[in-house]
Amino acid sequence: MGEAVARVARKVNDTVENKTDSLDLANCKLMTFPVGIYKAMRSVSEGIRRISLANNELKSITSRFVTTFSQLTELNLAGNYLHRLPEEITSLLHLRAIDLSRNRFRRFPEPLATVPALETIDLEENEIAEVPTDKLASMALLRSLNLRANPVGPEVRLLVRPLVPFELLLSPEEPLPKA
Repeated sequence: MGEAVARVARKVNDTVENKTDSLDLANCKLMTFPVGIYKAMRSVSEGIRRISLANNELKSITSRFVTTFSQLTELNLAGNYLHRLPEEITSLLHLRAIDLSRNRFRRFPEPLATVPALETIDLEENEIAEVPTDKLASMALLRSLNLRANPVGPEVRLLVRPLVPFELLLSPEEPLPKA
């Protein structure tokens, strides 16, 4: 445990000292986003454009996280235990890509549909069966939506160009079992 804490502290210090635009806390065994990081990064949080929290044990992302790192363009939350996002995610006006693959979403995280700059959404390997197709179709900049390895319903498979102006990635349909 102490080694994991030290690794997080080193990564945060590197970001602050070097004034880089990214924070990589992937594979740090985080169960929550450490509150101390907000204070440690106060001077550089506005400059952070990319954050990776992939492959941790996060069950939620707080509204404070979203409002602190308001200039994000890329957010990688793959490989956690997330099942929803805070409404404040809609305030990330510059967010272009979000990776939520390998989480526990049962529903498409609808707040994403109103993130204005979003181009790429990766939801591979979740438990999503229904997708708000009408809301997705209105996302002007969306270029790619990955729903592979989700139990999406047949109506989602009917979404083809020109109905949606983005690339929709789905797993091949399973053949129907013979009676």
